[in-house]
Amino acid sequence: MISYPSRHCTVELQALPSRIGQVRRIVSAHLRYWHLDPLIDRAALGVTELLTNVHQHAQPDKTCTVEIELLLDRLMVSVRDHDPRLPVMADVAEADTLATCGRGLAMVAAVSESWGVRPDGESGKVVWFTLPTPLAAVPAGAARPLQRAVVDKPARRFAEVGERVDLRRPEHAPARSAVVG
Repeated sequence: MISYPSRHCTVELQALPSRIGQVRRIVSAHLRYWHLDPLIDRAALGVTELLTNVHQHAQPDKTCTVEIELLLDRLMVSVRDHDPRLPVMADVAEADTLATCGRGLAMVAAVSESWGVRPDGESGKVVWFTLPTPLAAVPAGAARPLQRAVVDKPARRFAEVGERVDLRRPEHAPARSAVVG
C-alpha cells in the first residue's frame, strides 16, 4: 500500500532484496517530485541501509513500513518493523577493516543531519534519520525560485587499505552488488 499526500509517503513491504530496490526508486521519485534532487543519493543510501538491517536482523518477520515526510526545513525518513530489539551502532574504529557488514548505521549517521531509534509499542521499533532540505519546503502549487543555492562540500577521500589492486587483471575484478535495483 502506498499513500501520496502532498508532503508524505508511506510504503509497506517485506524487506527482501528486490523490494529494497523498488523502495529506493519510490523514494527517489518522490524527492524529484518535491524538487529535492540534491537529497536523493543520501536518502536512497539511508533507506537502503535501514531496510537491509530489517532484512538481516528483524524477527519474527520482515514486514516493515517506510515513511518519508517533508517537514519545513528537513526530510524525515523512518523505517518501522515488528522487532522490539533496538539496533546498536558498531564502533567503526574497532571493526575489522575488511569486514563486509556492520557499518550501516555508521553510514546513516555520516550522511544524515540526525538519526535515532525509538520503541514502537511493545512489539516493534522505528529507526529514523533526517536530512536538511536545500531550501525551506515550498507548499505545492507555490511559485518556486528559478535557482537554488547549493553548497558544494569538498570530496572526501577514502583511506587506502592493503596493497594496490590492478583492476585490469581478471583475478581482481571489481565486486558487483547483490542487491537488485
